[in-house]
Amino acid sequence: MRMIASAKLHRTQGMTENFLLYMEQLRSILNDLGCANIDDDVDMPVEEEKKKSVLLIPMASNSGLCGAFNSNLSKATFKRINEWKARGADLQLLPIGKKIYHELKKDNQPSITDYVTLMEKVEKGDPFEAVSQLTDHVLQLYQKGDIDTVEFVFHHFKSMGSQVVTVKELVLAPPKVGKVEADNPFLTEPSAEELIQALHPRLLNAEVYGTLLDSFTSEHAARMLAMQTADDNANDLLKELTLLYNKTRQQAITNELIDIMGGKVEQ
Repeated sequence: MRMIASAKLHRTQGMTENFLLYMEQLRSILNDLGCANIDDDVDMPVEEEKKKSVLLIPMASNSGLCGAFNSNLSKATFKRINEWKARGADLQLLPIGKKIYHELKKDNQPSITDYVTLMEKVEKGDPFEAVSQLTDHVLQLYQKGDIDTVEFVFHHFKSMGSQVVTVKELVLAPPKVGKVEADNPFLTEPSAEELIQALHPRLLNAEVYGTLLDSFTSEHAARMLAMQTADDNANDLLKELTLLYNKTRQQAITNELIDIMGGKVEQ
């Protein structure tokens, strides 16, 4: 299982590298259109007191054997739920991953169940088709006024041995057109505002897909580390049992020799 997790980890890292090239080009286009704060990977959140309706999207795994990956995510999710409820916000939950879905169900938390197995669809192929369905669903809720903001709770992949639970807001409003650089070589037709409106769904899809990949990569890294630890513990236990067996066997041989020597002395 460690080898399988390692192979999947390398695959998702390759997917992430390819995606980052796409994201870089998309951000470059939006920068050329004069969008502010696109190059800075910084969200522009709504003020806390103005948030009345929140959609919380926790991302966990569909299976276990990945250490404290799911338990840490579950703790962070329930902590965030309690924080929003303490502020009096109208909270909706959209879990991704069977583990967090079962935890929410166990706690009698109502949730949207249409995207629980989204990770499987992303892994098997056609990721943007699956992700676009989620993005369209979120945009519809936002446009109807059912939600003010969207937050992801997921593991951010920092290194092979470190995956940090992160809360990230998804900015649903289209980026505003700022001042275009004087040396910008591009002329746009139709207007920059119309192009931004057309590119905005792609930007949202990219943000959601990037978050999914981050969580997916963290899951495989956590599973590989857990399996490596289990492998090491099994080897240590095998060494201890082998040593105990040899000691017991040596003691039995020693007792038999003592009995033989005692019999000769009596004769």
